[in-house]
Amino acid sequence: MAEASAAPPLRPLTHRRILAISVPIVLSNAAIPLLGAVDTGVVGQLGTPQPIGGVGLGATILGMLYFIFNFLRMGTTGLVAQSHGAGREVESGRHLARALAIGIGIGLALILLHRPLFGLALGIAPGSPAVEGLAREYLEIRIWGAPAMIGLFAINGWLIGVERTGAVLALQLVLTAVNIVLDLWFVLGIGWGVPGVAAATLVAEYSGFAVGLWLARRPLAAALRTTGLFERPAMTRLLRVNADLMVRSLLLQLTFSSFTFLGAGQGDVVLAANQVLMQFLMLTAYALDGFCFSAETLVGQSIGARRPARVRQAALMTSLWAVGGAVLLGVFYITAGAALIDLLAVSPTVRQAAREYLVWAALAPVLGVASWVFDGIFTGATLTREMRLSMTASVMVYVPALAVLPQTWGNHGLWAALMVMFVARGVTMALYYPRVERAAGAFA
Repeated sequence: MAEASAAPPLRPLTHRRILAISVPIVLSNAAIPLLGAVDTGVVGQLGTPQPIGGVGLGATILGMLYFIFNFLRMGTTGLVAQSHGAGREVESGRHLARALAIGIGIGLALILLHRPLFGLALGIAPGSPAVEGLAREYLEIRIWGAPAMIGLFAINGWLIGVERTGAVLALQLVLTAVNIVLDLWFVLGIGWGVPGVAAATLVAEYSGFAVGLWLARRPLAAALRTTGLFERPAMTRLLRVNADLMVRSLLLQLTFSSFTFLGAGQGDVVLAANQVLMQFLMLTAYALDGFCFSAETLVGQSIGARRPARVRQAALMTSLWAVGGAVLLGVFYITAGAALIDLLAVSPTVRQAAREYLVWAALAPVLGVASWVFDGIFTGATLTREMRLSMTASVMVYVPALAVLPQTWGNHGLWAALMVMFVARGVTMALYYPRVERAAGAFA
């Protein structure tokens, strides 16, 4: 059972506090692309293109696989933030212990099933025999890190829920630093080639996981000393929350996959231009994640403290920062987008095509910000059923738009359909928002 405890006085909600949560997340996100760049740079020194392709293909397959299980991070954050806001610190540790058990279990299952999974993935996106062989070599080593990587989702969720985002940044820096040092040693020093890149990342993943367990040692120890840790009601709630989030994440992934697939049908130049502009959307997500995570933390804590007015204040303040960031990004893409395109592509035809569709990349932050910040608000409230329903409704709007608009406007229509999906998510979640404030009164 959760311990009986009166909710502690809540710290004031200030813009400084929102930035203190957000900035470490943005910096942590900025370190993520560095890993791929270093891996590519190191294998690039081997002198042939096949190692670069093998590492890139293998890393993409694992990245897509792990993305599916990121729901564990989101669900853990909401549950932990609510317990933290209610002053139930032992219960927040119990949420972490349960999520860790699920994450490690998923990781072990992936190890057992990795050969058919990777066979399917390589069959869908085949490379040359040499590239595919190196990708398999890479994946056979990296998959042993699955329990650590998915377990880290749970640890990061707990850290965000208790407002320790500086520790999230520290974990990412440890993982990045270990990976870079071992990349250089294993590949350039010892000459292990592609297996060296995979081994370096594997050691880095377990190093980060070990540091994460150390950071969470006290709440985990307290949780493990209690009885009924895996009691049915708590596990049922955790599984329900994560099942909703998994469906939502899969539907979101399908929308972006369909966008890429239909873009490929319009020719290689359009496909390449869209891929360049999708990097702008990735940058947007990385930049706005900090404010969305702030919403998860502060809304969740306010619900745990049973303070509906505080929920509204947290939602408004984090939304203000997110909207401001989105507008600034849109202006930045309009003014500096052409220069960014030139950095990302050297082909004159790809550059010209990307410039033609640049306006959509600039509109995306503004039209999509409501859906992103509402994701944070609803995650903090653990209203994951509403998130799933909103995503389902948005897909039902997106599909007909995808069927009609590209037929009329070509690639402009494809981008317009994606914007329709963003707006539909924002509108449907806005309609559900009153349930967020009501959840504060219902929390127990």
